Amino acid sequence: MPVSDAGRRAVLETFQWVGGHADIWRVLSDGPAFQEVVAGLVAPWAGAGVTHVVGIEARGFVVGAPVAVALRAGFVGVRKGAAGSLPGPTLDTTSAPDYRGVAHDLRMQEVLRPGARVLLVDDWAERGSQAEAAAGLVRRSGADFLGVSLVVDELTDDVRARLRRVTALVSRQDLDGV
Repeated sequence: MPVSDAGRRAVLETFQWVGGHADIWRVLSDGPAFQEVVAGLVAPWAGAGVTHVVGIEARGFVVGAPVAVALRAGFVGVRKGAAGSLPGPTLDTTSAPDYRGVAHDLRMQEVLRPGARVLLVDDWAERGSQAEAAAGLVRRSGADFLGVSLVVDELTDDVRARLRRVTALVSRQDLDGV
């Protein structure tokens, strides 16, 4: 169920299908639309005591960081790939296969502590495999995983239930007529 009329309208008015592929970048490239999307992602979580926002590389960084700023929370990036540019100790996992059948190695710095209240923010969740893997990293850190705030929700009910609370601006079905 949508949580922000303005955020929902912004997605529906700027989103495009290009060659059969979802082009969420068009939404993000429109300044006023992007601002409404961020506000819509923040709104249902404003009173939840979020201390950290987690975003999965790459679009999760783009939408997660401004949500963290708006919530006055820290931002923790989850990188894809087995090695790379995360200094210090990390937590690592491999996701179940995504909608393309690809399992991703995910890494996060060990910066979350018990008592942290963590929200995952992303642009789109199809099967939720990466979201569930990121939630697992958060839990392994000892932090409290609160749920997920999405631009587009394509999750099944069983995955949505495993992710605790899921809010979204639009569902995948909302984009069929766009």
